Amino acid sequence: MASALRTLACRQHAPSCFAPCRRLHHRGRLILPVEALRRLASSVSPLTTNTTTTTATTNTTNTTTTITATKPTTTPSSHVSFTPYPRPALDWNSFFLLRLRRRRVQVTFSLTSCIVCGLGSIFVVTVAGLTDPLVALVPLDPFLTIGLVGAACAGLGWLAGPSIGNQVFYMLNHPFKSPMIRKESEFFARIKKNRVDPSNSSAGNPVPDFYGERIQSVSGYRQWLKDQRAFNRKKTANFV
Repeated sequence: MASALRTLACRQHAPSCFAPCRRLHHRGRLILPVEALRRLASSVSPLTTNTTTTTATTNTTNTTTTITATKPTTTPSSHVSFTPYPRPALDWNSFFLLRLRRRRVQVTFSLTSCIVCGLGSIFVVTVAGLTDPLVALVPLDPFLTIGLVGAACAGLGWLAGPSIGNQVFYMLNHPFKSPMIRKESEFFARIKKNRVDPSNSSAGNPVPDFYGERIQSVSGYRQWLKDQRAFNRKKTANFV
């Protein structure tokens, strides 16, 4: 500010604002009146204030824009996808092992339902007083009639056992249900394709495991194929 005033004072023709001023030299320095300095300050200060305000506004705008640009975006829950667990792979050895286990469960439930149904029917007939109506319907000994009723109910329990055991097995091994059903359909398709014609069987050459029920492993399946080929060779030899 002082350098600007000195520059203005050194000019030959001073500006109009300094017209009423006098040049007073005191020991080599320029002395100006106070009123002229106040006028000059009042004319310059608004420009400085406006510049400062503009700068502050610009900084505020830039800050707001930056915050808006870096605002994190949230993903709605409807677009979130969940990957299901992969189903376990089932090879042939595992299939035969599960098939054998299922067969054991079915036999266990068959025996249990046979015993429960047989003894339960005998208990109901004896305790409920149904012996006389049964003897009147079946003219046999009462003990024989009760025995026949118990045997019939035990047979029904034996037939219902595999179905119950099958449902219980798949309930305990639910992840293997679909792969096992697919493997079983493929297995029966192979059995149907490779088994021999039963019409050519005889007492000396019986059909070797027509339904493949005794196959319990991959090596057992290979042995079954060998038995089928042996049956065909023996049939051809007998024909010749």
